[in-house]
Amino acid sequence: MDYDVIIIGAGPGGIYSAYELKKLCPSLRVGVFEAGQELEKRHCPIDGDRIKNCIGCKSCSIMSGFGGAGAFSDGKYNITNDFGGTLYEHIGRDKAIELMEYVDSINVENGGKGCKLYSTAGTGLKKVCMQNKLKLLEASVRHLGTDINYIVLEKLYDDLKDWADFHFMTAVRDIKVIDGGYSVATEGKEYTCRQCIISVGRSGSKWMESVCEDLNISAKSNRVDLGVRVELPAVIFSHLTDELYESKIVYRTEKFEDNVRTFCMNPHGIVVTENTNGIITVNGHSYESKDKQTENTNFALLVAKHFSEPFKDSNGYGESIARLSNMLGGGVIVQRFGDLMRGRRSNEKRIAEGTVHPTLNATPGDLSLVLPKRILDGIMEMIHALDKIAPGTANDDTLLYGVEVKFYNMEVKVDENLETEYPGLYIIGDGSGVTHSLSHASASGVFVARRIASGE
Repeated sequence: MDYDVIIIGAGPGGIYSAYELKKLCPSLRVGVFEAGQELEKRHCPIDGDRIKNCIGCKSCSIMSGFGGAGAFSDGKYNITNDFGGTLYEHIGRDKAIELMEYVDSINVENGGKGCKLYSTAGTGLKKVCMQNKLKLLEASVRHLGTDINYIVLEKLYDDLKDWADFHFMTAVRDIKVIDGGYSVATEGKEYTCRQCIISVGRSGSKWMESVCEDLNISAKSNRVDLGVRVELPAVIFSHLTDELYESKIVYRTEKFEDNVRTFCMNPHGIVVTENTNGIITVNGHSYESKDKQTENTNFALLVAKHFSEPFKDSNGYGESIARLSNMLGGGVIVQRFGDLMRGRRSNEKRIAEGTVHPTLNATPGDLSLVLPKRILDGIMEMIHALDKIAPGTANDDTLLYGVEVKFYNMEVKVDENLETEYPGLYIIGDGSGVTHSLSHASASGVFVARRIASGE
């Protein structure tokens, strides 16, 4: 065998698998295969000046490379079983929390020491939310920020690069079961291993589907989250963000009884684009360093949609909505909330005259031509509900960027060890459809590494 263990994907799951294997079994031969660049070479060419929109790089530096899609995220590690995935259903609630706390301690040791750990425990905001038909989910969150998150990843890579073999810009084409292990095929070569950990993240969703089909591994359709990213003056949400940093709030709409939730809150942050399989969607970042902060806060409002019979392609549905936005706006569309309520598209003049200065160069337009009425109605209801606990949320000049889509991989059938029916073939992280966050994905990597180490 070329390797004892091959890890496919150098996102959080893959990184923490390698980290724990080095700690517990330093004599193992480990190869890590990543479709993107190493960390220092990950640079998005969009500068807002010469290059304003996605140019379709061979490998999207925002979505792929060492650190995965989380490398340039806001660096929020939520320690909770209330959201972020269903890892606890496989390994137990206590074990899941224990592993997330362990990952948090590693992050603190590797550059995150000065970053505050926020918690919803004992906050009076929970009561205020309940009084206004909103539910505040419980969690502890360590905010690293995009800048400190990068430093943590740098240190982890420095620790691992001379121990494991990293193959960057090396996409894996397929996996085959062979006698005593697995064969992993890239564009020009095949590598063999005794055990294989697949951790390809959400950007590897289509590839993961093909692997499941080739190996006859059972999988079921997952949900897709559709919505917008809201941007408003940071002062409006300061009483929430100062105490909790990120508040996960859920609202059940009166009209359709759909759940709308806040997601990825970025105090004093910026709105950014990301490229998933050639589709341009919107996201948000924020920084720990004061000199990189803005006067705005942004967060997503998302509605989850599940499909069963006869249609099961949740991601396909989300992709079609995002492509419509790209077609109308050439990328991301931005609209003032006041314009949306009045049934008119936004234009550059009204946005320029508004009190919220956009942090992303997006195309003024009309989101009602993109998002289905049911979803858009729910989002508008949620904005008015949030206005009761954060007055000013529903101001005319509040900006809505669309669309934001969170694609979830099909939920792959794995057992309590995150192992498929093939011994030694593990599927972890967001690519498994089991985890949906940095903390859960990282914890799943540690869990599988310990499982492998226990058999050595």
